[in-house]
Amino acid sequence: MATLISKDIGLDLGTNNIRVYLKGRGVVINDASVVAFNLRTQEPICFGQEALKMVGKTPHHIRIVKPIEHGIISDFEVTEQMLKLIFGRINPSAFSFLSQPKFITSIPLEVTEVERKSLEDIVAQLGNKNVYLIERPMASAIGNRLPVAEPIGNLVGELGAGLTEIAVISLNGIVASKTLKIGGNTLNQRIIEYVQEKFGVKLGEQTAEEVKIKLINAWPQKPQSMKVKGKNLSNSLPQEINLTDEDVRKATSKTLKTIVEAIKDTIDATPTELVADIYNRGITLSGGSALIPGIDKLIQSEINMPVHIADDPLTASIRGIGFVLEDFKNLKENLIKTK
Repeated sequence: MATLISKDIGLDLGTNNIRVYLKGRGVVINDASVVAFNLRTQEPICFGQEALKMVGKTPHHIRIVKPIEHGIISDFEVTEQMLKLIFGRINPSAFSFLSQPKFITSIPLEVTEVERKSLEDIVAQLGNKNVYLIERPMASAIGNRLPVAEPIGNLVGELGAGLTEIAVISLNGIVASKTLKIGGNTLNQRIIEYVQEKFGVKLGEQTAEEVKIKLINAWPQKPQSMKVKGKNLSNSLPQEINLTDEDVRKATSKTLKTIVEAIKDTIDATPTELVADIYNRGITLSGGSALIPGIDKLIQSEINMPVHIADDPLTASIRGIGFVLEDFKNLKENLIKTK
């Protein structure tokens, strides 16, 4: 098969979002990792935001597929089709013709050999053999310009949609880490469950996401509220309710505390000398949930260390991959070469 990739390229394949970096151009794709699939033709209709708008609104012959679960490929075929659509969107005239273009993709910390192999196989199907992997917290640390090559403790919290990864990095490696299969999507589910229990109303996934974005906070802020519509579970009719930030804090506080405990556990497993570095340098948060108002104050109050929110936390990982592509000679030590 002819390669679809003719220039060094980086891929951050997340639970909710996919981002692509093209060497020399920067981030060229930043879209939702969702595909609308026509069951009659067995072909994809669209992907990204266009497909996301269809969630909960499709006829029987159209299936909305989210092929990434907890940062891991759960549907090999759909992921391959989605990547073909994505690379087809990139302007071919921007490519240079390299015989062995590099392909760098992020992976979770606790990926299995089978899961890793599935990702490698997909890239091979796209015609590329020169594949490198990078653990997502490492990519985020590089994206945040942390001194990962030095004998210094860097504590990174990558708070994604389906996965929370906490890692201490020193000398280009992971010293201690903790992974939780929870994230922004978990918070949405907790909001849905809370509203169902308190009001007897079922919210859709997109509505729960809107509620989270507007009302969630990890630390008491100025009171806010919003009206949302859902389905009354007793009579199946539409019903409007008023939700407050206090409601959302009650719904999500346990999940946020679990993340705090994961950070504590990671610090506990870290060598003493590196803990001293972290105490002085602080914790760096990236990923979508790093945008939750007050999450830095919550963590700081529980752990008594400085907490820093990354600049543009949503793109820290793909920025890190991009830095490696642009300065491959000096940063390749952070990569895992596939067989």
